[in-house]
Amino acid sequence: MDLSDTPEEAAFRARLREWLAEVLPALPPKPDPADWPGRRAYDLGWQRTLYDAGYADVHWHSSPALRMIFLEESEKAGAPYVGANFVGLLHAGPTIAAEGTDAQRARWLPPILRGEEVWCQGFSEPDAGSDLAALRTRARRDGDDYVVTGSKIWTSHAEVADWCELLVRTDPDAPRHRGITWLAMPMDAEGITVRPLRTLAGSTEFAEVFLDEVRVPAANRVGAENDGWRVTMVTLSFERGTAFVGEVVACRRVLRQLACTAQENGHWDDPALRRRLGRLDAEFRALWRLTQWNVSEAAAGGGVPGVGGSVFKLRYSGARQELYDTAAAVLGPDALDLDRPWVLDRLSSLSYTIAAGTSQIQRNIVAERMLGLPKGR
Repeated sequence: MDLSDTPEEAAFRARLREWLAEVLPALPPKPDPADWPGRRAYDLGWQRTLYDAGYADVHWHSSPALRMIFLEESEKAGAPYVGANFVGLLHAGPTIAAEGTDAQRARWLPPILRGEEVWCQGFSEPDAGSDLAALRTRARRDGDDYVVTGSKIWTSHAEVADWCELLVRTDPDAPRHRGITWLAMPMDAEGITVRPLRTLAGSTEFAEVFLDEVRVPAANRVGAENDGWRVTMVTLSFERGTAFVGEVVACRRVLRQLACTAQENGHWDDPALRRRLGRLDAEFRALWRLTQWNVSEAAAGGGVPGVGGSVFKLRYSGARQELYDTAAAVLGPDALDLDRPWVLDRLSSLSYTIAAGTSQIQRNIVAERMLGLPKGR
């Protein structure tokens, strides 16, 4: 398999590098991490910059090779991450593009690409844990609206979001996977209460969301009523299959920085540490190739990633945790200093075996859908 750039890809890479070198020094300083309105404005400003330069829809309409080049070069150059726009750009947007009507695509996709609207994800619930199909937020049909009552938790960027990709139960008598519906809920609707959650690292990018008789137009339903589980699998395939690709590049960069730091502070003399760094280098190289394969498979399958995304998510979650555990070994006592590089990243890495589907869920998916093993009893 020839993984070198074609002439078209090489030209795209060169243009992108030149553009990034020109535009990045002119960006305003990043806001304080606790200033979520400021972070929203900064992230959407970057998205608008991408839009004006013709790079905004690279995640949706470019070839897999160009998409990977964009992510690789952006991360290497230190360009801003999608940030508050990640649910819209990497989850909801692709789902609407794949499953929405023409009117829904025309309404929601352009504002996402232009950096005008932020989305959050209303999937998880306090009493459901990792069993997403156990959700209990109810939606009853009332004329042209659904009336929604319930609560969600771990809702990313809810306090600055304009829209929420929301899962609701529309048929409580149906088998639990068949009575679910996918709605786009406006976050300024009456009856919505957002309560931010503070993480171990002190951040509030997650929130609880309480819904009290919230009216959502039936026109905002993506897919058929009670077909939301299938639509959700499309969303989760994007979340697990392609949404983390930029982070793989970032981890490889951190790995190189760790090696340099270990050489400077004397930890490089430890052969066990060198073996850990070497094994992680091989792990992230393999994950990068798996990412390329998943994106290519998605393109061949009509744009929706397959279950290979669960293999990636499972391996990446563990590798990321091991990377930042290794960073703690390199830092030594400084690993307790929250102001040192990588310390907060280590705390954040603890969530990766839970977020976007726990590692246990990913193992079940791989076992049942890829290996054909029987379901557990």
